[in-house]
Amino acid sequence: MSKAFTKEQDGAEEDEPAPEPEQPQGVKNYITPAGYARMQAELKRLLDVDRPETVNAVHWAALNGDRSENGDYIYGKKRLREIDRRIRFLIKRMEIAEVVDSAGQDQDRVFFGATVSVRDAGGELRSLSIVGMDEVDPTRGRVSWVSPIARALIKAREGDTVMLRTPAGAEQLEVVEVRYLELP
Repeated sequence: MSKAFTKEQDGAEEDEPAPEPEQPQGVKNYITPAGYARMQAELKRLLDVDRPETVNAVHWAALNGDRSENGDYIYGKKRLREIDRRIRFLIKRMEIAEVVDSAGQDQDRVFFGATVSVRDAGGELRSLSIVGMDEVDPTRGRVSWVSPIARALIKAREGDTVMLRTPAGAEQLEVVEVRYLELP
């Protein structure tokens, strides 16, 4: 059948954002205090600033007449759906979040919240922090505690060598330093 004769779903957009990642079943949603505070701040901003501004813009655009060709109205409704989707996601994630404050611990082993310096086989030194799934930021060296590198490092001590298995092959990493810092 030709695409021309199929009914499009109401409200369906071609550039619809990908759904938010789901929590793996049986896995806790650990999060650092700073990560939880960032989620709270984002939720507050969405509820107190972004959503009311967007509702006002949609209301104004709706008053301008024909909604079918009103770009401000169409974009505003799309933006409102995105904001509402993000609000629902944040609320769900915060409800199941388990805040773990490991800053200042005197541990010599790697656990959630640790900032670990590792040296690869090529001698390159890099630092990474093991954080919750909602806090991942590779550019800042933040990796999820369920990621392959974090799983390889968990329970390792300074001076240990761990094996990181990746699709590209196995790689040995030496644990140089383990610290528990307050993550901003």
